[in-house]
Amino acid sequence: MDGLDHNTALSPLVELLRSSGCSLVVRDRTGEVTTYARPGVRDLVWLLDNAPQRLRGATVADKVIGKAAAGLLVQGGVACVYGEVMSELALPLLDAVGMPHHWGALVPRIVIPQGDTRCPLEQIVASATTAPQVEQLLRDHFAEMKAKAATPSTDI
Repeated sequence: MDGLDHNTALSPLVELLRSSGCSLVVRDRTGEVTTYARPGVRDLVWLLDNAPQRLRGATVADKVIGKAAAGLLVQGGVACVYGEVMSELALPLLDAVGMPHHWGALVPRIVIPQGDTRCPLEQIVASATTAPQVEQLLRDHFAEMKAKAATPSTDI
């Protein structure tokens, strides 16, 4: 869609996002606002698993929305989203469900802060063309990482 200038519904959430040091602000359908601060998509996955009602119909402001976050926001049934930084790769997923989206900066892809390589999450979901595929690829990846962490090393 575009930048935020005219969207007064999102403005308080964006101000909170910028001033509080959090990475995610959610205003649910009841008007309750909550903030989250874990990196990546961890908080979105937690919300999908533990408090999906907070996302359904919510208005969300997020520091970074790449393809992975966009897929999870769609899966959560979010009504409207703002990304301080938004990847062009996120747009088709948001457009597919008609989710209004706004950004501070629109970039071709999300890059990791330490360099110019693509964000690992965008690499993981690169083959996905739908939000359910994005969620499944992420969940498979997280399960694989959890299994690796639980497996004792045989290296001596």
